[in-house]
Amino acid sequence: MKVLVIGASGRLGAAAAEALADRHEVLEASRSGELRVDLTEAGSMENLLQQVGKLDAIVACTGAVPFKPLADLSEEDFKAGFMDKVLGQVNLVRLATPYLNDGGSFTLTTGVLAREPINTGVVASLANGALESFVMAAAAELPRGLRINAVSPSVLEEATNYHDYFPGFTKVPAEAVGQAYLKSVEGIQTGKVFSLG
Repeated sequence: MKVLVIGASGRLGAAAAEALADRHEVLEASRSGELRVDLTEAGSMENLLQQVGKLDAIVACTGAVPFKPLADLSEEDFKAGFMDKVLGQVNLVRLATPYLNDGGSFTLTTGVLAREPINTGVVASLANGALESFVMAAAAELPRGLRINAVSPSVLEEATNYHDYFPGFTKVPAEAVGQAYLKSVEGIQTGKVFSLG
């Protein structure tokens, strides 16, 4: 299969690309890579999709959100997190649907904060929960046998600089997260959130 991994320069994207590369043709895109894309800009997405052409699967490992105490969050903070993490991936599905071959799939990325909160993680919880609801609803309406799922990991073992923010959380190895992306791409499930940790 021809698989586009967006956010391939990050830890999650690299894990997805590595898990898929042995079995598929993987195209790696990011804000800074050879294939460039910014999911906050529709024109950037359209340019990438025209460049790569028809695909069998798209994996999105993207989305930045602000981490601040609730009392310090502004409307702009919520908008920024929503635009980057949620609307970026939602618009990818909307714009890329015509580029997916029949029976193709989308795999989005959420995270453990959809299920369990941490201090300063309000925007991340909101964004992850919104994306998981979108996946559930979109699965019922995608045309041509297209599928959509999300991978929702806990903090990565390798992301040691984040461990203090996730006290008591199960840490998951990047390799296991990569296998969840592989499962989503090659499996038959749709509307599912693959939770790890």
